[in-house]
Amino acid sequence: MVPPLEMTTDMMIVFGFLIFVTLLFVFEIVRVDMVGILMMVLLPLSGVIEASQAISGLSSNAVVSIIAVIIIGDGLDRTGVMNIFARHIVKLAGKSEVRIMALISGTVAFISSFMQNIGAAALFLPATNRMCRQLNVPISRILIPMGFCAVIGGCLTLIGSSPLILLNDLMASWWVNNQELLDGKPFEAFGLFSVTPIGISLVITAILYFVFFRKFILPDVKCEENYECLLNPDLECTYGEELNQAYELTIPLDFKTKRLDELKIRPLYHTTVICICKPGTRGGKTRITVPARADIIESGDTIGVISNQEHVTKLAKDMGWTLLPELNILNEVLSIDNAGVTEAIVSPRSELVGKTLHQVYFRKIYQVSPLAIYRKNEVLLEDISETKLQAGDAFLLHGQWEKFHLLQRKNDLIFAEHIKGEIMHPEKAPFAIGSLVLALVLALGFKVQLSIALLTGATGMILTKVLSIDEAYRSVDWMTVFLLAGLIPLGLAFEKTGAALYISTGVTHIFQGYLTPLTLFLIIGLLTSFFTLVTSNVGATVLLIPLAMNMALQTGADPRMAALLVAVAASNTFVLPTHQVNALIMRPGGYKVKDYVRAGTGMTFLYILVVMVIMYFFYGITA
Repeated sequence: MVPPLEMTTDMMIVFGFLIFVTLLFVFEIVRVDMVGILMMVLLPLSGVIEASQAISGLSSNAVVSIIAVIIIGDGLDRTGVMNIFARHIVKLAGKSEVRIMALISGTVAFISSFMQNIGAAALFLPATNRMCRQLNVPISRILIPMGFCAVIGGCLTLIGSSPLILLNDLMASWWVNNQELLDGKPFEAFGLFSVTPIGISLVITAILYFVFFRKFILPDVKCEENYECLLNPDLECTYGEELNQAYELTIPLDFKTKRLDELKIRPLYHTTVICICKPGTRGGKTRITVPARADIIESGDTIGVISNQEHVTKLAKDMGWTLLPELNILNEVLSIDNAGVTEAIVSPRSELVGKTLHQVYFRKIYQVSPLAIYRKNEVLLEDISETKLQAGDAFLLHGQWEKFHLLQRKNDLIFAEHIKGEIMHPEKAPFAIGSLVLALVLALGFKVQLSIALLTGATGMILTKVLSIDEAYRSVDWMTVFLLAGLIPLGLAFEKTGAALYISTGVTHIFQGYLTPLTLFLIIGLLTSFFTLVTSNVGATVLLIPLAMNMALQTGADPRMAALLVAVAASNTFVLPTHQVNALIMRPGGYKVKDYVRAGTGMTFLYILVVMVIMYFFYGITA
């Protein structure tokens, strides 16, 4: 057994940095990416690592992989590929937060079984964000379960996480160097699915943990934007509260068919019809997203309108229509993620000046719905289609964000605010899928290093014009990049100065003489879980597998099982946002460090408990 080490000055400095970083995280003195930058500056200045090592995180396999996979994910999202996943999940989950969380988490865990967990989480992040917006579910209630399951999903196969990929090689190296102690026993490597029983048990446990305890451990972060109200405060101040929300109404079977203009919905109720959904053949639906005055309303239709509660209630009562309490079949069409309200001003050079909206076939040509006109401190809501337009008139418009982006390219209207969303390119979907497949084939089939394989896929997205190079740069969350790039050198400092070995050997000697195979495995699990929080999971694995196998041999336990435990426990990293996946979801979810502590503490102990139980009964760890 390795004798205990003496504490050195460099070790004391590294332990001090660990305390310093923890305090910065807990008390949120600076933003998390600034913590990473501080580590890149302070570690080399202290002399514990070299300058080249301090900035090595920026070129590390993990960070480059994150940048590349975010670009790939953005390309898949812009071509609508991820929407296909989202639609299927929404269809299965309905509006149940529990089912949405379970389905997303389970799907990401499965994807993590054959690609790096950070890649699975980054790929599904845009789709998850879109689903939560559509269903008005706080994304903070979904991302932590998704992120934790992405990490755990790496334990489903031997290629799902870096520690498990390294497992057989590290074991084989130790086996060769300890043949005398093994009495010539041949080395037996683990197979691809040897770890699957543990992975499945962990995924099920994690999902059940969040199903039953989500109200106590998951934060309910309020979004900065109010998705109930279509108008931002400035627009509401200008146009009042007449048009502030989307509603869905159903037309009864006894309703007599009428043209939209015959119903006089706008002048009578200050309400604009923005969508008509008609029953189609074989259970399908036909949607008219920008209705014209000649379109008809008939029995069985579902219509979407923009109004306020008072006016839409009166409309439903007078017409005999049914007002639904929330958006249902029109949820995706009218989702704030796909469509919304913005303001545009008629320019002096516009072809609209001196003409009415009806004369220029405004809805048909521009594919957006006018809601109101603001002119000389007066809001016009009635007969705006027959009002002659003047330069300087302000329009309140509703439509799909993609249509607004196209409209912005013309000179007729000047938009008063930034347009959300982006232009979708479904015709580029085959190129986006091809780029992803290329990256996976290179990584899994040809064993190309993950960062290079993913960069190849990201480059494919740009060369095939799924994304422009500027769009690719903008898609990257640089806060996450610098957070991870700064934490990686802290892990290197732990390993280089011997601080990690100091802790592990110290713990071993504390329990020397009291170790049974079961208590040994429990200590190994706890020790690995600690190290994977403060160093990289790869560093913890490389350090602890030889140590754990030696300890197992001395207590009569199976060294292979001790090594497997280290590789699995290296993914038990939930209490702090130090894992790449936890760092990735931190900003989109609006999380603070205390949110990880609250949700991750219980998950950490459950993780160890489940692993120990499965290994005891299924793998025979006392053998």
